[in-house]
Amino acid sequence: MKASIERSALLKAMSRAQSVVERRNTIPILANVLIEAEGDTVNFRATDLDIEVIDKSPAMVEQAGATTVPAHMLHEIVRKLPDGAMVELVDDGTSGRMEITAGRSHFSLATLPREDFPVMASSEYDCNFAAKAPVLRRLFDKAKFAISTEETRYYLNGVYMHAAQGTDGLMLRCVATDGHRLARIDAVLPVGAEELPGVIVPRKTVTELRKLLDDDEASIAVSVSETKIRFATPEITLTSKVIDGTFPDYTRVIPTGNTKRLEVDAAEFAHAVDRVSTVSSERSRAVKLSLDEDRLVLSVNAPDSGAAEEELAVAYGDEHLEIGFNAKYLLEIANQVDRENAVFMFNSSGDPTLMREGNDDSAIYVVMPMRV
Repeated sequence: MKASIERSALLKAMSRAQSVVERRNTIPILANVLIEAEGDTVNFRATDLDIEVIDKSPAMVEQAGATTVPAHMLHEIVRKLPDGAMVELVDDGTSGRMEITAGRSHFSLATLPREDFPVMASSEYDCNFAAKAPVLRRLFDKAKFAISTEETRYYLNGVYMHAAQGTDGLMLRCVATDGHRLARIDAVLPVGAEELPGVIVPRKTVTELRKLLDDDEASIAVSVSETKIRFATPEITLTSKVIDGTFPDYTRVIPTGNTKRLEVDAAEFAHAVDRVSTVSSERSRAVKLSLDEDRLVLSVNAPDSGAAEEELAVAYGDEHLEIGFNAKYLLEIANQVDRENAVFMFNSSGDPTLMREGNDDSAIYVVMPMRV
C-alpha cells in the first residue's frame, strides 16, 4: 500500500476512529484502525465490536492495499504534524511496519494483519429513511442528558427512537429517562420511517453520532433493524448494535392532569438555580421553589454550609406551592430550552412536574420532585 493524504483530512478521519477505539483492550487488533487504500480514496475503519465507524477520505493512491496500525498512536502523530502537510503512508506488506512520512518527519508503526480485523456483519435493515442533520441533532441532543448511567438498568442506557402517535399524527420520537427525569422529543416523521421498529441507541453511539450532525445541509441515511442501526453520509458510515432490552412504557409517567402553570424566562431561571445551588450540599443538591402569585422564590438551606435565596418575577396565578428538586436536574432541563420562556406544569409537591418550551409540545420534560 502506498498513499498520500492531506493532514487535515487524515486528522479528521483518525479523530473519529480513535474515539470509537477503547483505550484499554484485551484484544490487540481492536486497538488498531484498518486502513484500506483503493482508487482515489482511503477508508479508515475502527470498531469496539459494538460500534463500527468507516471514514472515506480523498487521497492519492499509488498502490492499493490495506493494513492495520494502532489508532491512538497514529492519531497523536497526525495531530502533532504541521498544518497543510502531505502525509505519505507506505506498507510493503512484508516488514510488519507502516512508514509514515511528512516533510522531514518520519515514523514507523507496527502493523497487524488486516485478516484479523473484525468487520461488523452487515444485517438486513427493515427500515430505511433519510433525515436532515439538524432534525436528528435536535432529537438526540435534547434527549441525551436524561440517559441513565446505572449499569443494572441497561435498557435505560440509551435513547429510545421509534415512530409514535403525536398530536399531529405519526412522529419520529426520541425518549430518554433515568427514573428521575425524562425527555420526550418529537419531529416530523421522515418518509419511509412509518415501519420503524423501536430501538434503544446506546449512549456511546449517541456521542459518536453527534460528530456526523454538525453540517446543517447534510442528509443522513438511517437504516434500522431489530439488532442494528446505521447512520451514513457519503463520507462516513456509523453502524452500531442497539441495546437488547425493552424500554419501559414511558407514557405512564408523563403527567396529564397538572394544572398549576408557571411561565418563566428560561435563561434567568437557569442562572438563578445555578447561583443558589452553589451552597447546596453535594449529596442532595436540593433547591426549593416557593410559588405565589407572579412570584417565585428559589432557596437552598444547607445546615453545614449556608443558605441562599433568590426571587424571580414570573407568570403564575394559582395557589401557593412549595416544591423541591435536585438542582442539577432542573439546570439540565432548563438548558434544553431554545425559546425564551419555559413553562412548568405542577400538580402538588409530591407529583412529577412537566416542563415544555413555551407552547411547543414537540419537546416535553418530566422531573421528579424531592423532599426539602
